[in-house]
Amino acid sequence: MTRLHEIVGEVFGAGASVPFSARLPGGASRETWALNVVTGSGRHELILRLDSPGAALEAGAPLASEAALMRAASDAGVPVPAVVAAGESYILMTRVAGETIPRKILRDDAYAAARPLLAAQCGRALAAIHRMPPSCLAQEAPAEEAEDPLRRWRDVLDLLGEPHPVFELALRRLAADRPADHFADHSADHSAGTRRTVVHGDFRNGNLIVGPDGIRAVLDWELAHLGDPLEDLGWLCVKAWRFGSPLPVGGFGGYDELIDAYEAAGGHPVDRDALRWWETFGVLKWGIICVLQTMRHLRGGARSVELAAIGRRVCENEWDLLRMLRGKPVAPT
Repeated sequence: MTRLHEIVGEVFGAGASVPFSARLPGGASRETWALNVVTGSGRHELILRLDSPGAALEAGAPLASEAALMRAASDAGVPVPAVVAAGESYILMTRVAGETIPRKILRDDAYAAARPLLAAQCGRALAAIHRMPPSCLAQEAPAEEAEDPLRRWRDVLDLLGEPHPVFELALRRLAADRPADHFADHSADHSAGTRRTVVHGDFRNGNLIVGPDGIRAVLDWELAHLGDPLEDLGWLCVKAWRFGSPLPVGGFGGYDELIDAYEAAGGHPVDRDALRWWETFGVLKWGIICVLQTMRHLRGGARSVELAAIGRRVCENEWDLLRMLRGKPVAPT
C-alpha cells in the first residue's frame, strides 16, 4: 500500500522497512492497519488509521484532532495507545496487545477473568474522560449534540429520504420525555442546569482493547464533542453492543456496576431515568447511522459489502426501539 509506506518514510526516514502490514477488519468510515516497522533502533509494532474514500458524510473530527484528544486523554488517566505521529488524514500509534472483537471478549475463555471487571473499568474510564478539559476539543470537532441531538438526527433522517415510521415515533417520544436537566428546544437558553463535558461519542464494546486483566485502551475518538456525560453511558448500554448477551452494559456487566464505579471515580451523579433516555436515544441514533452507512454503498459513495450488510441492522434497531418505547405516550403533533 503506497500511502502506508509514504507515511512510514515520513516518520521514520527512508531507511525504515515494513516487513509486515495487514488491514484489520471493521471500521466502516476509516481504515485500520497493523504494521511492523524496522529501523536502526529496532522493531516498532504499530497501528495506522487512515481516512477512507467516501467517508465525508459521517466522518468526525480530522485525525490530527483525534490524535490531540488521545494525548489529552492520556494526561487525564484514560488508557489509550501512545500517538507516534499524526497528520490530517492519519494517526500512527503504538499497538496495544489485546482483543477488540466483542464476541471473543464476551465468549472466549481467555477473557473469562476480565469480563466481571469490565463494567466497573468502563465507569472509571468514562469518569476520567468527562474530567478532560473542554479546551482539548479542536474547533473542527463535531458539535452534533452541542445543541439538540434529536434535531440533529431528525435532520439526518430527513435528508436521507428514507421512510422509517419507528424512528419517527421514537423522535416524538423522546422529545416528549426529555431528562429534566436537558434543554427542551433548540432556541432555549442552554447555559443553566445542563451538564457539558467532553464526551467520547462512541464508547462501546468494540472500541475497547481488552486483555485478560481487562481494559487496556480506549479507541476511536473521532466523534468526541461537548455534551451531556450520560450520553456516553447510555451509548455503552445500547443493545447492539451486547452481541447477544443479556447483560445490559456492553454484554459484560450490569447498570449498578457501571454507575457505582463511575460515581466513585468522580463522575457526575447518574439519574437512571435520564440514563434510560440516553440509551433509547442511542438505539435511535445507531439505527439512523445504519441507514446512512447503507446509503453510502447504495448511492455509490463507497461500494462495500460491509456497508451493505449494515442495512440489515436497521430493522433490529426498529424492533429494539418498539420494545423500549412500549407504554410511553405519543407526543402530539
